[in-house]
Amino acid sequence: MSNSEIQELQSRLAYQEDTLAQLNTMVARQDRQIQELVAALKSVAQKYDDLMFEREQSQGVVDEKPPHY
Repeated sequence: MSNSEIQELQSRLAYQEDTLAQLNTMVARQDRQIQELVAALKSVAQKYDDLMFEREQSQGVVDEKPPHY
């Protein structure tokens, strides 16, 4: 291998290492965002369930099967 070929390979390797580091940073950021979104979704779902329970309790709704069953 010539000196220029070795330098070209070293340059490509450095570029790939930089790209890999950038991708790793992006994946870590997206993982944090996903965790935050999952937590927010769970919170909203719990609030919805609580509201529906309160609504059913205030209206005296009983969990019955519809007439067509």
